Amino acid sequence: MPAPERVPPGPVTTAASGSELSGSAPAGSVTALLSEGELTVLGRIPAASNAVLHCAVVHQGRRAACVYKPVAGEQPLWDFPDGTLAQREVAAHEVCAALGWELVPPTVLREGPYGPGMVQLWIDQPEDAPEEPGAGAGTAAPGAPGLVPLGRLLALADAERPAPAGWRAIGLAEVPGGGTALLVHADDARLRRLAVLDAVINNSDRKGGHLLTTADGRLHGIDHGVTFHTDDKLRTLLWGWAGEPLPDEALTALGRLAAALGEDEPLTTRLAALVTAAELAALRDRVAALLASGTHPVPSGEWPAIPWPPV
Repeated sequence: MPAPERVPPGPVTTAASGSELSGSAPAGSVTALLSEGELTVLGRIPAASNAVLHCAVVHQGRRAACVYKPVAGEQPLWDFPDGTLAQREVAAHEVCAALGWELVPPTVLREGPYGPGMVQLWIDQPEDAPEEPGAGAGTAAPGAPGLVPLGRLLALADAERPAPAGWRAIGLAEVPGGGTALLVHADDARLRRLAVLDAVINNSDRKGGHLLTTADGRLHGIDHGVTFHTDDKLRTLLWGWAGEPLPDEALTALGRLAAALGEDEPLTTRLAALVTAAELAALRDRVAALLASGTHPVPSGEWPAIPWPPV
């Protein structure tokens, strides 16, 4: 289980009948559940670096599993202001929604049992069986000979050969025994959207364990606390499209986001309460730069390109 936030959750249900609500339930209803519901802490996720609490939230007869990250449980970081990670997680959800993509689970800022913090809908997952490369994208064939799956969307391949069809190269990785393998990610339209989102929010920690897939083929990215820095800190596993032209759908989404970031727009007002004015200006600059170049970014060379550990 690569992600630290993995304990048996349970779907969104009605409290009376126990019947599951659709994963495509109206966003507003889920937001109300997370924002206004009674939050009960069920346990702590011990592997997380910050305080991450597994909770249940109940509101008007509906119940859901969720994650609660209190600000009081955030560990200090040398390059981010103290007590701001929860706000950045909410800002990432806001920006993702403005792009028109449902990649970041519904996320709100609210009071909880241990003070203010981020509350995010839990994403229920199937067992961590390897996923066929390109699943959901229709672009890839089943696994190649010699491919060693790492979760559902990452794998190790022969370092002496190009990435297999349906996979994108990330870089070389040392493996037990002193050997070297090629770390690859799926050539998947869902991952490509997430790579664009990461470039927009300047995500400095896109690990493999932050990629969650559901039984119905949806992809979600979690853990967006170290984002929106004014310096270029993009650090991710999703470099497979570096330097390539952005898909038309990404350019359309970026144009939509650029318009939503205009002065006095509702999104701008909401983000101004979550990040600094300088960070908001840097966000606009990144969107403008992506639209101007029309390409996926490449590693800057001034910052480690891949997070550690990567998966």
